[in-house]
Amino acid sequence: MTATSHLDTDVLVIGAGPVGLTLANLVALRGHRATVLEARTELIDYPRGVGLDDEAIRTLRTAGLWEQIEQFTVPHHVVRLVNGKGQVLATNDPQTQEFGFPRKHGFNQPVVDRELAKGLDRFADSSLHFGHRVIDLVDHGDHVSVTAETVDEQGAVTGTASFTARYVVGCEGGSSFTRKWMGVEFVGKSPSTRWVVVDVENDPIGAPNVYLGADPERPYVSIGLPQGIRRWEFMLHDDEATELCDDREFMNGLLSRFVPDPDALQIINQRTFTHHGRVASDFRKGNVLLAGDAAHLMPVWLGQGWNSGMRDATNLAWKLTAVLNDDAAETLLDTYTLERHQHVSDMIDVNMTAGTVMKMKPLGGWIRDRAASALNLVPTWKSYFTELRFKPMPRYAAGVVVDQVTMEPGTARASFKGSRLAPFVDSPGSASPVGLQFIQPRVNTADARDVLLDDVTGDWWALATWGTNPTTYLSAEDLELVRRHGVKLLSLIPETQREWAEKQYADSPAPVTVVGDTSGALKRWFDVRSCGLVILRPDHFIAAAALNQQASQALAAVVEAASLSPVTSSKGVLA
Repeated sequence: MTATSHLDTDVLVIGAGPVGLTLANLVALRGHRATVLEARTELIDYPRGVGLDDEAIRTLRTAGLWEQIEQFTVPHHVVRLVNGKGQVLATNDPQTQEFGFPRKHGFNQPVVDRELAKGLDRFADSSLHFGHRVIDLVDHGDHVSVTAETVDEQGAVTGTASFTARYVVGCEGGSSFTRKWMGVEFVGKSPSTRWVVVDVENDPIGAPNVYLGADPERPYVSIGLPQGIRRWEFMLHDDEATELCDDREFMNGLLSRFVPDPDALQIINQRTFTHHGRVASDFRKGNVLLAGDAAHLMPVWLGQGWNSGMRDATNLAWKLTAVLNDDAAETLLDTYTLERHQHVSDMIDVNMTAGTVMKMKPLGGWIRDRAASALNLVPTWKSYFTELRFKPMPRYAAGVVVDQVTMEPGTARASFKGSRLAPFVDSPGSASPVGLQFIQPRVNTADARDVLLDDVTGDWWALATWGTNPTTYLSAEDLELVRRHGVKLLSLIPETQREWAEKQYADSPAPVTVVGDTSGALKRWFDVRSCGLVILRPDHFIAAAALNQQASQALAAVVEAASLSPVTSSKGVLA
């Protein structure tokens, strides 16, 4: 890789939305320079995204910003789908905390965005520039030149500014200049249905959760948000002009169903929008990449637009870091589109379906209501909605993954039922955990008590075994690879055995962190999965799962799947 010291920055991000700011923080936190250019002269100050999930919180904790942001959230944000009569058709209230936090939070985006922006102040070599509208990119092969117009608060152009960066990431939203420059397709649908959204201060209702009103007469949404904010969204009929939304009498008519005196509401923001379901055909062209709304537009129904963008930032940040560190070849960046594109497409499909359910006309709505009543009578079907099981959990079937049966790098089948692996294990599990996120219970170590597992594994590679010393089946060459790539070795063990293991493993050929499983969650996880070892990526996804005796083989396959740099000596490549 070409040295970046002569460049202005390592990663230049276009757009100071949550995705761009998070990506910049993650890159800077891992020791590289990040520069953010924003066309606006300040951050957007009105609420937009309202739903924050547990996966995004893991990212915010990795970025060191969750403590500041948590105060602007409401945990356990319950969503109820109701019909035109107010009858509850389905309740979405997942109780699981497998990743360390409640699955859903309500949040106030403007204040969260401000904390993300302030996060960059921690890094002397990273910066955020407002009033910089990018108008040209030139990819030179080993770096990118960026030209931006500088604009004042009135939007008038005051000059130009030039930057050089090793990589550029477009995070500037649905009308992305970067995506258009790349010339990639933006595939999908943009339904013509219009909605008006109204955010008010001093919540006049006080209900703390979310109501999706599947009312055939006029579908609506009502959301309780932090800091006393209430949001309503109303669908506009085809024969209603968008300009009606500027008529306070018309808006009062929409709101009168919910409050006795709509004229007294203190409106923060009011605007109209349409739902889009689109995804770019590719997220990378040379040294230029896309993330967030620039790469995909998500309908709002399940609150996944903001969270999908955070998944992009999480996935891309560690890969850019690895390449900038000379830890991996640039081919690692090709796995970004490979991993994120399919999940985004699946999420768009689910959201579009949810929108269809919301907007059903009277006859369809009657059928829907009867079906929902029947589903609520069957516990298994009811939990499908309650636990949010219809939401596709990210699972990477190709990319930085290793097939559990064949140990083939770059691919991972979901099931190994009937495979040659079966005779070696007694576990009831026949589904491979590879490509999924690893759980995050609270644990103990010699240095910490009752901490989340991510605090122990850190934000880079980790190799963890259940009930044994992870160095047992690693060769000297393997241990050199572990050292070269900063792989943390962990022994996951019942808390009752932790102190014994700490003494036993003290003289291991490489440092081993013994992790006490205080709740039994780690034991239960391994009990129903046919593996005793996992290799965790920097984003906490499982790159490989294997029997303990396959440690060396699994590590070699991960090195190949991630295009990681081999260990070399004066005699050449060791591994």
